[in-house]
Amino acid sequence: MFGDLFEEDFSFISNNHYGKGKKSKPRESEPPAPRDFTNLSGIKNQGGTCYLNSLLQTLLFTPEFREALFSLGPEELGTLDDSRKPDAKMGSGSLAFGKYLKMIQPVEITLDWVSSWCILLDLDMDSMAAVCREEQKMEMRQHDVQELNRILFSALETSLVGTSGHDLINRLYHGIVVNQIVCKECKNVSERQEDFLDLTVAVKGVAGLEEALWNMYVEEEYFENDNLYRCGACDKLVEASKSAKLRKLPPFLTISLLRFNFDFEKCERYKETSCYTFPIQINLKPFCEQTEMDDSEYMYELFSVIIHKGGCYGGHYHVYIRDVDELGNWQLQEEENGLIEEKALRDTENAKDTENPLAVLKGILLEEEAKQIPVDQLGQKLLEKKGVSWNKKYRKQYGPLRKYLQNHPQIFQLSPDGNKVSLKETHKLLFKLDSHGQNLQSPSQKNDVQWNCEKNPPRPRAASAGCHWFDLNDSKVQPIKEKDIEKQFQGKESAYMLFYRKAQLKRPPEARGNPRYQIPEHLLNEMNAANTELQKKRAECDSANNGIDLHLHLSSCYKFHNGALHPSLSWKESVVDLTIDRRKTLGDLRQAVFQMLESWEGDMVLSMAKPLPAGLHLYQVLDGDELTLHGIGLADGADVFVWNGKEVGGTKVLAGPEHEPVVLNVLRLAEHNEGSKGQHFSEAQHVFSCSTSLGQLHSALAPAGGIILKNGSGAETEAKNWEVFHEEDMKETVRSVGLRDGCSVLILDSHDQSFVNVASGNLTAFTYDISWLQVKNFCGGEEEEKHVKITATIETVMSDIKMKAIRELQLEEELANKSCLRPVSGNGKLLSPVPEDYTVKEAELKMGSLLGLCRGKAPTSTQLFLYFMVGSDQSCSPEMEIVVEETASVSECLNLMLEKSGLSGDNWHLRRLDWCYEAGEALSQENATLKELNVCRGDTLVITEGKLPEKGFLKIPIWWLKPSSHKKHGENAQDQVNGITWKMEALQVSAAAEPTHPGLDLCYAGRIEIAGEASLEDLKMQALTLPCCQEQVVPLPSFLRAWTMDNKRPGKLLRDNKRRLSDYRLGARVEICIEPLQEEENLGPQELLLRVQMGIPGERDYSSSWDLVWDISKECTTWALRQRVASHYCLPVDKIEIAKYFPERFEWLPISSWTQQISKRKRRKKQASLQSAPYHLKDGDIIGVKNLLLDDTKDFSTVRDDIGKEKQRQLALEKRKSRQEHVQDPLFPEERLPTKPRKPEVALSISVGVFR
Repeated sequence: MFGDLFEEDFSFISNNHYGKGKKSKPRESEPPAPRDFTNLSGIKNQGGTCYLNSLLQTLLFTPEFREALFSLGPEELGTLDDSRKPDAKMGSGSLAFGKYLKMIQPVEITLDWVSSWCILLDLDMDSMAAVCREEQKMEMRQHDVQELNRILFSALETSLVGTSGHDLINRLYHGIVVNQIVCKECKNVSERQEDFLDLTVAVKGVAGLEEALWNMYVEEEYFENDNLYRCGACDKLVEASKSAKLRKLPPFLTISLLRFNFDFEKCERYKETSCYTFPIQINLKPFCEQTEMDDSEYMYELFSVIIHKGGCYGGHYHVYIRDVDELGNWQLQEEENGLIEEKALRDTENAKDTENPLAVLKGILLEEEAKQIPVDQLGQKLLEKKGVSWNKKYRKQYGPLRKYLQNHPQIFQLSPDGNKVSLKETHKLLFKLDSHGQNLQSPSQKNDVQWNCEKNPPRPRAASAGCHWFDLNDSKVQPIKEKDIEKQFQGKESAYMLFYRKAQLKRPPEARGNPRYQIPEHLLNEMNAANTELQKKRAECDSANNGIDLHLHLSSCYKFHNGALHPSLSWKESVVDLTIDRRKTLGDLRQAVFQMLESWEGDMVLSMAKPLPAGLHLYQVLDGDELTLHGIGLADGADVFVWNGKEVGGTKVLAGPEHEPVVLNVLRLAEHNEGSKGQHFSEAQHVFSCSTSLGQLHSALAPAGGIILKNGSGAETEAKNWEVFHEEDMKETVRSVGLRDGCSVLILDSHDQSFVNVASGNLTAFTYDISWLQVKNFCGGEEEEKHVKITATIETVMSDIKMKAIRELQLEEELANKSCLRPVSGNGKLLSPVPEDYTVKEAELKMGSLLGLCRGKAPTSTQLFLYFMVGSDQSCSPEMEIVVEETASVSECLNLMLEKSGLSGDNWHLRRLDWCYEAGEALSQENATLKELNVCRGDTLVITEGKLPEKGFLKIPIWWLKPSSHKKHGENAQDQVNGITWKMEALQVSAAAEPTHPGLDLCYAGRIEIAGEASLEDLKMQALTLPCCQEQVVPLPSFLRAWTMDNKRPGKLLRDNKRRLSDYRLGARVEICIEPLQEEENLGPQELLLRVQMGIPGERDYSSSWDLVWDISKECTTWALRQRVASHYCLPVDKIEIAKYFPERFEWLPISSWTQQISKRKRRKKQASLQSAPYHLKDGDIIGVKNLLLDDTKDFSTVRDDIGKEKQRQLALEKRKSRQEHVQDPLFPEERLPTKPRKPEVALSISVGVFR
């Protein structure tokens, strides 16, 4: 818990001191901040560690405890690195505590090091990134600080065994309480002595600490009446009195307040928030056994109060601590403000000199040995001396530095060119006389652990030394007054632990305000090195934070063309990177550039530059050498162009935002074979100055005449976003009309202006509609494979496209009346022809669509092009095409299709092809038109054999289901995999059909035609008339059980013989199977039919299945099912195991017997129904049963299940292998694989019953 608490990434200090052997992640953030004005360090909360932080701060500010740890030294304890070694010596202790010791073994070493850290290291703990691994293991739960205090002391006692500090805890915190019972008859005294490290006192019903101690150690308890005491001396029950006293007082007294109690009426915990007072000083003499010593021996002073804020289920800890050794700077905010005002009044006389720039500048010039220094260098000296530049401190009041020097000629002497300055001789002598006896230089600081004297000046000692209090709230440290402790007497934020120290414990004078007192030399050396490294890192961070990278572009490496600057070499060779402090002046930057470019001749001008899409463009010239780089707006990554200010490569360069180049995309309508990437434009980029007028733009782009359109805010492909530039707009500039980099302009020549309505200023067609289509010849001949591109708009009629394609393909004109255009799908299939009077938009053709020119007349807009086939099996019946009027009836369409397919007779009907490419919904209304039935162009219809039943009648296939004998053990297990025997008596059942229920025979009986209003009993009676069922002897319909077929397995059980078939919502394609019974059956709606089978002991097999009827009206839970199955087999409930069988997966899912101990009121809510996931229990499910008295195996699977799973796995592997071979075979590319045509999506209709 403590060993890794302060384990940090010490890469900013040294790799030789901390975290040796561990790879530290490099810090990307700034180094930790120094301490604040209090000079005390907090501890960062790592998530629920406030209780730990409060206790550690209390121990840290217990000087005797801290110094006792320091006195042990590394010879006895080792170092923090040694404690992490796997062979580190463990302290002795109880076995129960051994496991915990492994976790906190380096606790005394860690506390030793943490104390030196918090006292000496100039580091704000708020920036620490400590990792408390044990807290993370405990799910960041907050713990009790009282419990932590006892655990920590116990761990210390155990860890310090065998060292000179073995009695540290006993010496500082150990006390003794004696409990006495006095017999009233023989006056015999029976006493029992108890050791304590802390006292626990009551809060409930007590006004304060003194009253609680009085009740514990002064008040006596009497044994009388019915509550007598058996005296050991008298050997009988007698009256007696019981009391307790403090026999030995420790130097440090820890008192825990019982704030948390339990309300037995509400059965919940609560926090006692009533007022509970405790004194700053307390006399414990009334509570002690021995009172002969002087009163000073019993006086204790409060020095720490751990406070809990919140309730009994969570909250926050912080601590009030008295600074006994005066290590911190105590100054309240209001008093600090008063001292600041007092200091301001005291320094009024010197304010003029310190704030007056004359005195500052004279002092700088006096220190210079040279007679004259550059003005830029004077500004830099001012920045170094005062920490602030001239522009930031004095410019607003006194103006620029050079101008200020010129305004004081009686003091400063400037050179003729005004670039250098010196102090006149008379003022040098006066300044020396005024400064006589004053030490202008700050004393040098020793390279040692010390406080920041400039930031925190030493405060005057108070009369009552060591009485200052601080609030240490995790990483936040604030000074408080002593009277603020009274606020913690009551409320949700109140005192929780009190720490007192004997008043006689006086601190030596050398410890007052000395953080280095009694700290071992090796820790001092570590902290000195750490502080030195911290200062270095902070200096580097300060330099890095104020350093900016500038990209210098040299004019000798650039040339000007096309409206912008472009590098003559590569970009990397044309740019020089320079890193400089942003607090430096422009003169410093210019000097640094001169030093880099030694060969530079002539004037040097620095201009701000910016890379644009057109190239590099120059903006304002940087001027004012006394200005700082930050003041003139130079940011990190800025581009600066170095040139002579006039020309680049002999070409005059126009700078400024008014000459900024703009890149425009110029579009022109292209021919069908000119557009790139399938576009209908030819596109080119041109660069113009943003001050170029539209007239100049028009002359450059359309010299032969024409119009220019600009693109608005929308997409380029929409006509409404294009606007025409009129004649009155020609005087506007490129910028004023809103043209920016990347904007598009469209140039239309005179022959293209038919697309523009000049009056409204918009295009008449979408630009993406000025598109192109591909046409391929499918009419035969040598030109069959030739493609042509046809340009068209969305309003172009398909007949015009056909004529253009015939001319482009150089075909005969007569073909126009004998051909049509048909879209070609992605897999090469010809789709339904497009009516010739359709436009491109009505035909829903996209740009680049492929059309096939085929023989045959195209349907008109009132005709339908349909596909049809005989039967739904495409491999047996080819797909054919037909054109019919949309007003034709279903019977007329059927006759035309029969005639074309060569079929005859009236035993046929039409069905739609559903999304599974199977015969779906029947077109039952023979007199309805195709348009009324929503038959669309391109639909596929299926000619199906057989007449449709009359309206209201159902045509239902009937299957006969009967139990079969269970196979004997020893038969071939592979024959038992599916568990059923298939009798292939119907053509609809193939040899590869899926299995049904294990242990059942299924055969096809025939079809019956029955009215939807008939009852289930009528269906059973009519099924008995089928030839296959006449041999069965069934006395009544109630001896038959009816199931629906689901994937060739019995699915839903049909109950209630009197119910109408239409109420079951069976559907048009339902199949029914009939199962004969040995006895009459009439299942209710709340009865579930299951097939149970008992496992054969010692074998992976089951006996014959039995039908089990289970009433689920009360509950459908695991416990209820186990009771029902156990009663069926006459076995105890706890001696069976059950599982549900999933035949399609050959898997058994055990139905767990685990039950939670919950109340009856919550049982129904807690226990899930077996009819829900994951069991989904329903009629006909197979339940396997294991008799634990004979067979204790929990495996329900059989040999046939293993074989079935293996077959499924092999089948899946074969499918995957076949799919991969098709993909990898170059002879069968993916686009040539035979695929089923994708039909258009249609709406899904779902019938939902009415529930009330």
